[in-house]
Amino acid sequence: MPSCGSADASAIVYDVAHTTRYSYSERVSVSHHVARLTPRMLPHQHALEHAIAIDPAPAIQATHIDYFGNVMTFFAMQGPHTGLTVSARSRVCITAPELPVPSDTPPWDQVAGRDLPLEALELTFDPLPARVLSDVCAYALPSFAAGRPLLEAVIDLTARIHHDFTFDPDATTVTTPVADFFRTRRGVCQDFARLGLACLRSLGLAAHYVSGYLETTPPPGKPRQVGADASHAWLGVYCPGHGWIDVDPTNNLLPSTTHVTLAWGRDYADVSPVRGVILGGGEHSLDVSVSLVRAETTVSSASE
Repeated sequence: MPSCGSADASAIVYDVAHTTRYSYSERVSVSHHVARLTPRMLPHQHALEHAIAIDPAPAIQATHIDYFGNVMTFFAMQGPHTGLTVSARSRVCITAPELPVPSDTPPWDQVAGRDLPLEALELTFDPLPARVLSDVCAYALPSFAAGRPLLEAVIDLTARIHHDFTFDPDATTVTTPVADFFRTRRGVCQDFARLGLACLRSLGLAAHYVSGYLETTPPPGKPRQVGADASHAWLGVYCPGHGWIDVDPTNNLLPSTTHVTLAWGRDYADVSPVRGVILGGGEHSLDVSVSLVRAETTVSSASE
C-alpha cells in the first residue's frame, strides 16, 4: 500500500465528493439500488476514509465484494419517497503506479489468445456483433505490427483514438452503441474507453472497463484534463508479468496520480456508480455532482 506519511513526497491525498440526486414527479413506494462508490484498494491507491450517506435513510443497507473485486453497497427503500440522494465522500492516497518500459513488454501476438489467468481470459471476449468487431479490428491493426511490444502497441492505439475521435458531451448517452461512436467519431470518455476495449479484444487481448475520477483542479501550470468534474472512464489491458496496465484514450495518457479508481468490470453495466429499480415515481430527473481535489485545497463541486 502507498505510504501517506509526510516523508513520502510522492504521495498525493485527494478529497473526493460524489453526490447523486433523483427527483420523482410521483411517490416511489419501493426501490432497490446498488452503488459502487468505494475506491478500490490497489498497490498504488489506498482509501484512508470513506462514507456513504443516503437520504431518506434506507430500510436495508449492506456491503459486499462483487465478482470483479469491487466494493458494492446495496440498499433498499421500503417507504414512500419523492426523492433520493446518495452522497459518497472519500479521502484517497495515490502514488504513481510502477509501469514497465513499453519496449520491455512481451510481443502482443505472443500474448493474444495465449494462456492467461481466468480473470484476464474472460475479458478477451467482446459482445459486439461480428461485423462491428471486424471493422474495429481493421482500425486497430495498424498499431499492432507483428512482434511489436504489447504496451508500445497499446500506447500507439490510444494516441490514434485520441486523435481520430472528438470529445463531445452532447453526442452520446450511456446507451449509445460502440458502432455509432465509431461512425460519428464524437462522444465522451465512456465511448473512448469502450472503443479501446473493443479494439484490444478484437485482437484476442484482455481488457477491462475502469470507472473513477480525474483531478478537478490541476496543479499550477498543468492543463485541465478532459472529463474532470464528472465520473471518468478508461480501460486496463492485461500484460503478462506486469498485470493490469491502465490507459486513458480520452486524454491520451497512462493514468498515474491524477486518476482515482472506483471499480472495473466488463463494461459500464458492471461498474455504474449508482443503479437500481423503482416501483412508481412517474417522471424523474437526475443530477450528479463530482469533485476530486487535493486534500490541502477547498473541495468544490460541479454538475456532471
